[in-house]
Amino acid sequence: MNQLPPISDRDLRRATLCQLLHWLAAGRVHPEGLAEVYLEAIERLNPQLNAYVGLSAGLLREQARAAQHRRRDGVLGRLDGLPVAIKDNFDVAGWPTRAGLPGRAQPAQGDAHAVARLRASGAVLLGKTNMDEGALGASTDNPHTGPTHNPHRHGYTAGGSSGGAAAAVAAGMAVAAIGSDSLGSIRIPASYCGVYALKPTHGEISARGLVPAARRLDAVGLLARSANDLTVLLQVLAGYDADDARSRRRRVAFAPPDWEPGNLRCGLLPDLAAVGVEAAVIDVFEDALSRLPRELGERRQVDFSDWDFARTRRAGLFLMEAEMLSTFAADLDDAEHPASERFRRMLSYAATKSAADYAVADRVLDAATLKMRRLFAQIDVLVLPTTPQGAFPLGGAVPDSQADLTSFASLAGCPAVSIPMGTLPDGMPVGMQLVGARGSDLRLLELAEVCAATLDAEPVYPVEPRPLA
Repeated sequence: MNQLPPISDRDLRRATLCQLLHWLAAGRVHPEGLAEVYLEAIERLNPQLNAYVGLSAGLLREQARAAQHRRRDGVLGRLDGLPVAIKDNFDVAGWPTRAGLPGRAQPAQGDAHAVARLRASGAVLLGKTNMDEGALGASTDNPHTGPTHNPHRHGYTAGGSSGGAAAAVAAGMAVAAIGSDSLGSIRIPASYCGVYALKPTHGEISARGLVPAARRLDAVGLLARSANDLTVLLQVLAGYDADDARSRRRRVAFAPPDWEPGNLRCGLLPDLAAVGVEAAVIDVFEDALSRLPRELGERRQVDFSDWDFARTRRAGLFLMEAEMLSTFAADLDDAEHPASERFRRMLSYAATKSAADYAVADRVLDAATLKMRRLFAQIDVLVLPTTPQGAFPLGGAVPDSQADLTSFASLAGCPAVSIPMGTLPDGMPVGMQLVGARGSDLRLLELAEVCAATLDAEPVYPVEPRPLA
């Protein structure tokens, strides 16, 4: 019998979660060896990318050793032995939850719900990933922990606020990652870094143990190198949590993934330029649509003339800033470890507003829910670019519009998936976003996999930055 050749380190770091599960089950790779491959990649690449802000090689090896024993003994979790990264606004027992701020050195007493589910599934927790200060930003250019660089081009943003997590997945420094998404913080970096992302239906994954940005918007988001991987992660992490006020006790199952692509009703915005999408992104989007004639079924223009993307995004941002005044009160008072002037300025804006101002912004969420109901009575899926632009240089002007196209799903509580759709003229990736009605997560993921297979637009993983001169 011919023995299969060994799998190269690069192929292990390129592989999807599902492929690695197959190789682990077949005995072609073992958890300890896999952990060493990822640890070596982190030690080599993180000085350039700054994707991780917390890592313990000893704890990583200890987890991998335990996973190897479980595989030997035949008592397995769903993700046993797979290396997963955690954004630094989730509680991980024994680690500080810094949330991108300079203080917060106290170790967490327990795991966030999503982290506990990962542990129970046998996942190996790699470490904490970099993020915007307080998750209030979309570029992961943190004044305390430094910027995360895009693996495709050093000196360019990885997006945010989950930029460290997206860069780690794209560069083969994690098989997958969890982060948070309040207005697009998972999907924006996925678009800029060329990976896959899911913001689930609000409440599908418990947010307990996640430092809140705005609890009515916060969602646990997922990053991976394929849509199928996102499906596996969702199935592991979703479920009712009685200790999370916004967790949903499901009365019916997820809508099954049973769309017939030819009968799909796909909604498109009539004029992307009018809502601020750059011409280069429109060209890539239209090219991607032209290659999905059957997959997206019947195409209908949808009326968004009653929806001001920029204004409603700003309303969501105000809700975040107002709630953060309470969440980060101790951080704002910490003179020994001061927050940045930008962070203080953004929160001070909310401090000048009244309760009536907050109520006006809060009503935008109700308007989004009604808009969502009317929209998905006419169509099955809304398809649009994930971001109005591609990644941009760090240290320069930051576009205000980064979350304009992602905020609708957040305000309406809808699921949304971002997949790679192509490359801009400057060589940087950009994503396509699929938005569905609440509860249609599995259907969206199935459609995402079908579209991704046809587009074949993902970068060659792992995306490694060129060595600095």
